[in-house]
Amino acid sequence: MLQNLEIRVPSAVPRWGGAHFLVFRNLRVHTGGNPWTMAMYSIFEPILYLLAIGVGIGQLVGDVEGVDVPYAAFVAPGLLATAVMNSALHETMEGAFVKFTQERFYQSILFTPVSLTGIVVGEVAWAVLRGFVTALGFLLVITVFGLVSWSNAVITAAGTLLVAFAFGSAGLAVTTRIRTWSDFQYVQLVLLPMFLFATTFYPVTVYPRPVQVIVETLPLYHAIQLLRGCALGQLGSGMIVSVVYLLVLGALGLVVARRQWARIMLH
Repeated sequence: MLQNLEIRVPSAVPRWGGAHFLVFRNLRVHTGGNPWTMAMYSIFEPILYLLAIGVGIGQLVGDVEGVDVPYAAFVAPGLLATAVMNSALHETMEGAFVKFTQERFYQSILFTPVSLTGIVVGEVAWAVLRGFVTALGFLLVITVFGLVSWSNAVITAAGTLLVAFAFGSAGLAVTTRIRTWSDFQYVQLVLLPMFLFATTFYPVTVYPRPVQVIVETLPLYHAIQLLRGCALGQLGSGMIVSVVYLLVLGALGLVVARRQWARIMLH
């Protein structure tokens, strides 16, 4: 029935399926029109990590060997990537799960000019906005602390858009496999080891080569490599691999999410 409805009103469906309507709706619902409210909540935890580990332990560590930057400046981009990842995933995982299972929001919105494609694109776009606002708040703090230069902060902010896109798309695809709230525990079993071992707190060179290969396959590793290179002004050809990795992850996530949500909602 819902599939037939979507076909009957193609002339009423705006470009991109009305995705912008969903973004505006989410912005109003979550913040009352003030996006900086999101940043305040999202950066609190990574700031605590930065103060406790980056600054506290950094006083004992000194400069990071092979990178020649203070430990706090090395850790900050890793925490930034984690904060952006968590913000994007929160919207396309827990947020999407609630809208589908409890609020029945997605089922209702299909009776409007917003199409299924609009829902998928809109939710990912919203996740990108959420991650970007979080990034701006965190970047402002670490720039004021002198851990990132203002010019590098601008480049890093652009990189966070790609990170948010990759994880937002992947999260929306994974959510189609979530059946109950307890299933999110399995997600945490993936996210926590990534946070701890994907070079957030130390270079990948501390691992033996076989372990390095495994770490280099993790999406958070590439997010950290991209943002760390931008934040420290150490741009190189090696970052192209991370950019391509995140682009492919985001594009693949969009395709899978569109297909899976169609299977769930239209059949």
